[in-house]
Amino acid sequence: MAKKKKITKKRVVKKTIKKKVAKKKVAKKRVGKKHAAKKQVKKQAPELSLEKIGEVTHYFPHVKAAAIMLLKDGLKVGDSIFIKGHTTKFKEKIKSIQLDRVPIQEGRKGQEIGLLVKSRVRQGDSVYRI
Repeated sequence: MAKKKKITKKRVVKKTIKKKVAKKKVAKKRVGKKHAAKKQVKKQAPELSLEKIGEVTHYFPHVKAAAIMLLKDGLKVGDSIFIKGHTTKFKEKIKSIQLDRVPIQEGRKGQEIGLLVKSRVRQGDSVYRI
């Protein structure tokens, strides 16, 4: 028969301390990965040649479309835009433009146009031409 080791307070305390230390190490590794991911996102900035051409006035979630007031110049189908806001940040190529629910090829300064967007935008987000 094999001898059974006595369970003492010292052994119990050592095991719990080892478990706590192991948990802290795992938690530190996880936090390190989160910070690394955030740094990678910050590095992916768009080109520096940004020109503000408009501002989002409304978002239609059921069709994923944005109403945009053009403040400067025009915007054509095929142009690349960058939409930046408090929680919004993405690039997109324009596939279609509408004015009063009629498809058009180009929007001009002062018009409020509708654009299909790939992600949610919010009122007040800035629209830049790339």
